[in-house]
Amino acid sequence: MRRDSRMSGVLHVLLHMAEIDGPVTSETMAMIMSTNAVVMRRTMAGLRDAGLVRSEKGHGGGWTIKRDLSKVTLRDIYTALDSPELFAMGNRTDAPGCLVEQAVNTALGSAFDAAQSLLLDRFAAVTLAELSADFHRRMLASGKSEDREITHAF
Repeated sequence: MRRDSRMSGVLHVLLHMAEIDGPVTSETMAMIMSTNAVVMRRTMAGLRDAGLVRSEKGHGGGWTIKRDLSKVTLRDIYTALDSPELFAMGNRTDAPGCLVEQAVNTALGSAFDAAQSLLLDRFAAVTLAELSADFHRRMLASGKSEDREITHAF
């Protein structure tokens, strides 16, 4: 089963963007994420519509983070990505009149709802500033210098 890794990818790009001064082009983001610039523009447009980033056209243009990192939560990013499905598992719906299926679906549905609520609450409690601080702690612990450039080890 295929996983939806857009949120992880967007968080990755946003943290790279936070490390440099000035706009980042879709082409640069695509290179970082090993994807197509069109995919990045489409994804970033959703973040722009949610008020999280801004874009500038023309020479020297690109994408910048619009809001303070401490004001952007993982939940904000999740919502800007149109709230993708959180779980790959789901209920069987082949025989809706089957009482066994109804009992199973009620139990699983309740568990899925509780897990989703817990996860979304956690998303709401974590900010981009916290992720950035964790990145900086890891950078210092690794002995690497902070050069404010978009660098990436592939």
